[in-house]
Amino acid sequence: MNQTRIGILGGGQLGRMLVEASIPLALDISILDENLEFPAAGICTRFFEGDFSNYDDVLNFGLAMDVITVEIESVNIEALKQLQAQGKLVYPQPEVLEIINDKGVQNHFTRIMDFQQLNLN
Repeated sequence: MNQTRIGILGGGQLGRMLVEASIPLALDISILDENLEFPAAGICTRFFEGDFSNYDDVLNFGLAMDVITVEIESVNIEALKQLQAQGKLVYPQPEVLEIINDKGVQNHFTRIMDFQQLNLN
């Protein structure tokens, strides 16, 4: 039985915490980040050196994964959309990351959600 390959874009402190939480579960966790000096590099299953804001780096990394997630929202969203279109599971979805990346859109979205909650109660 093949193990699900999980890829994390970003190997900083949050990436390290994600990998640490996965250790008791023996998950196959790969990290994409710029430098082997980053906190998660030494404890993940595999480390890929690359730029998570670069389309080709994210696409090539993601093609080798079954599931892709992020530890930072400033990643290449277009590559994530392409990976999702090719059947890869991407969490959070690229459309959610677009909302998070634009603080004006995020604020508008939050107001709409707050208004909808008021109307539901």
